[in-house]
Amino acid sequence: MTTHERFARMFAHREADRIPIIDDPWRGTLRRWHAEGMPEGVDWRDYFGIDKLERIGVDITPRYEERVLEDTDRYQIVTTKWGVTLKNFKALDSTPEFLDYKVTTPEAWAEAKARMTLDDDRIPWKRLEDNYARWRAEGRWIEAGFWFGFDVTHSWMAGTETVLVAMYEDPDWVVDMFNTYLDRCIALFTRVWDAGYHFDAIYWPDDMGYKGTTFFSNEMYRELLRPAHRRAVEWAHERGIYAHLHSCGDVMSRVDDLVEIGIDCLNPLEVKAGMEPLTLKAKYGDRLTLHGGINAVLWDDREAIVDAIEKTVPALKENGGYIFSSDHSIPNSVSLSNMQAIVDAVKRAGAY
Repeated sequence: MTTHERFARMFAHREADRIPIIDDPWRGTLRRWHAEGMPEGVDWRDYFGIDKLERIGVDITPRYEERVLEDTDRYQIVTTKWGVTLKNFKALDSTPEFLDYKVTTPEAWAEAKARMTLDDDRIPWKRLEDNYARWRAEGRWIEAGFWFGFDVTHSWMAGTETVLVAMYEDPDWVVDMFNTYLDRCIALFTRVWDAGYHFDAIYWPDDMGYKGTTFFSNEMYRELLRPAHRRAVEWAHERGIYAHLHSCGDVMSRVDDLVEIGIDCLNPLEVKAGMEPLTLKAKYGDRLTLHGGINAVLWDDREAIVDAIEKTVPALKENGGYIFSSDHSIPNSVSLSNMQAIVDAVKRAGAY
């Protein structure tokens, strides 16, 4: 079967030849695998014989000037299109330090919003022209990468503290940010769709939890953010495609709401934060496709990760509705041989 056929069956809660297998290795992980024998120039997905998912992105940023403010052997301080000042460390698998935010008031937001225009060059037409036909011919699964909600607003534009306080003190401002992001995505992806570049699902990252709980209450979610989530789901369903939400952290208490508004697939089911994939399968398995739920902390321990796969995948794959990946990404502690053992174990445990 092709990747597209496997994914389509999982979203339809039907069995396939096996469950789909996808993931996201770090740059340092790929470098390690090449050093350990994976040939250069080979797509790592082809090397391991797993599935290929492609995402289409669009640019909804305010397009603030990108500048390099400082450049050293260890790091580079830059400004981004979102108006954020970042300290990017040059180590392969480091995360940036967020130093400053430009959009921290409703007034600054008004200026940013005016800059979030809908110019046609915000769509990657050349990438689509060069690749779309091949993706379809090869049976890949294609998703539109939407960009809206709590997570990306606080992370990439205004800062966590600013957004959390504003959700309580100035909710109209925050709702306007959520909806403006979504409006821009809908407008640009409607053009992509109408141009004949159809995708199979929309996907967006909106981390609403951390270890053991959510960033804000379900009541606040229902008032401020759920309407935007619902609107995105409705846009997808109107086109006969699926809505795929990524939300890190513990969002167990929010899944009822997510299922109610029609979310079709939830990722990454972060076990180390408190998510319970088997509980979710038992309660929502006929309505919600589960993606992930295999603890990334275990992936450098071959015996432990193979054991976890053998214990959880057979239950998660029942009647379709499951896509395999880690509950975050593949760190550089995972050797080439461990990854091969993981893929082999998933293909055994995930076969129908």
